[in-house]
Amino acid sequence: MQTVEQWMTRNPYTIEVDASIIEAMHLMKEKDIRRLPVTCSGKFCGLITDLMIRSFTPGQSTSMDTWEVHYILAKATVKDAMNPHPLTITPDAPLSQAAQIMHDNKLNGLCVTDSNNKLVGLLTNTNLLEALISMCDTK
Repeated sequence: MQTVEQWMTRNPYTIEVDASIIEAMHLMKEKDIRRLPVTCSGKFCGLITDLMIRSFTPGQSTSMDTWEVHYILAKATVKDAMNPHPLTITPDAPLSQAAQIMHDNKLNGLCVTDSNNKLVGLLTNTNLLEALISMCDTK
């Protein structure tokens, strides 16, 4: 049986809850990632994604100029846009269970936490595709 632990991304990048939205945007761009687990004094407490940030930022039709938008996003914190209760899964869970949760909830990833709610990894659609490729590879 394939488990989440076998395919998850270990030691994911994280961001503190009081960091600015701009910091989150820059970290995601720099590391080429779409989701960041959020920590409160080092403990897992939520999730912020690129979609959450895009939904939080003013649209193209705003009358604000670039500098005003940048100022607002520099003052807004990750806490303002994050999901404080994201769905999670344990590392020992079957990979198929994780895939079912992601499918049923239309998610692109799950935070992987241990029994003490400590973040131990991330499982993404990319991880699931890597697992599928490996299982189907007949070479």
